[in-house]
Amino acid sequence: MLNFMLRGVVIGFAIAAPVGPIGLLCIQRSLTEGRRMGLVTGLGAATADAAYGCVAAFGLTAISSFLVGQRLWLGFFGGLFLCYLGIRVFISQPSGPAEVRRGGLLSTYISTLFLTLANPMTILSFAAVFAGFGLGTAPDYPDAGALAAGVFIGSALWWLLLSNGVALFRSRVGSGWMRVINRLSGGIIMAFGLYSLSIVLFR
Repeated sequence: MLNFMLRGVVIGFAIAAPVGPIGLLCIQRSLTEGRRMGLVTGLGAATADAAYGCVAAFGLTAISSFLVGQRLWLGFFGGLFLCYLGIRVFISQPSGPAEVRRGGLLSTYISTLFLTLANPMTILSFAAVFAGFGLGTAPDYPDAGALAAGVFIGSALWWLLLSNGVALFRSRVGSGWMRVINRLSGGIIMAFGLYSLSIVLFR
């Protein structure tokens, strides 16, 4: 079981590491609002990774088939939400060291969880990897549970390292550069959202 958990840690870390819109959000929030906000952003993504990891590890094909079948609708709403977040980041003003964004940690966690869940194709990534462990059709439940738990730990570890690493530079970045970071991050996040919408609308 420990062996499967360790493999899950590696898988979760590797799937979380590529920088996409969630990574940009984590970096932007770590710089502008502190490491705690950046970490909570990442933990929302880690929870979604673990949920999809459970679906793949336990061979829940009915759920995975349904989600993949609804990928266009999920992609549409996910793209809209990315555009909304991108605009908010783009127009946001740098906050002071002691300020906490209105809405708090819970809304940050939930919004990131939703964004990550809105990409059901992640299931296919997990399913392909887990199939190599023989868990696709006849899962050994303790090992599958350990693997899914490892995915969460590995993903959360990446977000912990990223948020803390980026937050080290927070005190060195002035308000002028914070505005630049907000504009750049917001623009890229909006671009991800528009790309997601274009796939749905012009397929």
